[in-house]
Amino acid sequence: MRYVSGIDDHRTSTGLDNRKLLMWAFLGSDVMFFGTLIATHLIYTGQSLSGPQEEILNIPVTSISTFVLLMSSLAMVLALAAIQRGNMGSFRFWTVAVALLGSIFIGFQMYEFAEFKHYGLVPQTNLFGSTFLIMTGFHGAHVTLGIIWLWTIVFSSYKGKINQNNSIQVEIAGLYWHFVDIVWIVIFGVVYLIGAYGKEGHVVEGAKHAGQLIGIM
Repeated sequence: MRYVSGIDDHRTSTGLDNRKLLMWAFLGSDVMFFGTLIATHLIYTGQSLSGPQEEILNIPVTSISTFVLLMSSLAMVLALAAIQRGNMGSFRFWTVAVALLGSIFIGFQMYEFAEFKHYGLVPQTNLFGSTFLIMTGFHGAHVTLGIIWLWTIVFSSYKGKINQNNSIQVEIAGLYWHFVDIVWIVIFGVVYLIGAYGKEGHVVEGAKHAGQLIGIM
């Protein structure tokens, strides 16, 4: 049997490429990992009342960073579509866009962590600080790993190692990136929005800070 591309060389009995199957297995284990972190945070909510709690969460600023991350997922879809068409220029453009948007998200997270430290929240402060900062810190580490991966793909494309025939590698990176985005949506919805419920005054104050941050107020 003559294969038309290198993709078929990696087929398994399931019909899936074994590299994609491995990524799905990894993501399945990561679901349990983040599920444990989120559940632990929710279980210990309100158990340690000393020090800063959910009231220091800046929902408007985090909403902006969440939007940035969601837009990076759209750019990832466009990057994959471009390489599958063989349009390497468009592929590189959108892949770099994903990496840059991810970097902006990390910048927002670093700003947020600096604000938390200003308020006196560190992992040693209380249970909220321990569970929240570890959970969001690990997510940030996943995003950072994804950014490095994407830049590696871009540089490899200039050497001919990434092209239309092995676009599966970009698809696998896309699976990872979309997973990271989905995890953040869950964290944002469950931890930030629900955690800040009933604290409207702080949300309004946070909106002013968000406006100042992006230069519109």
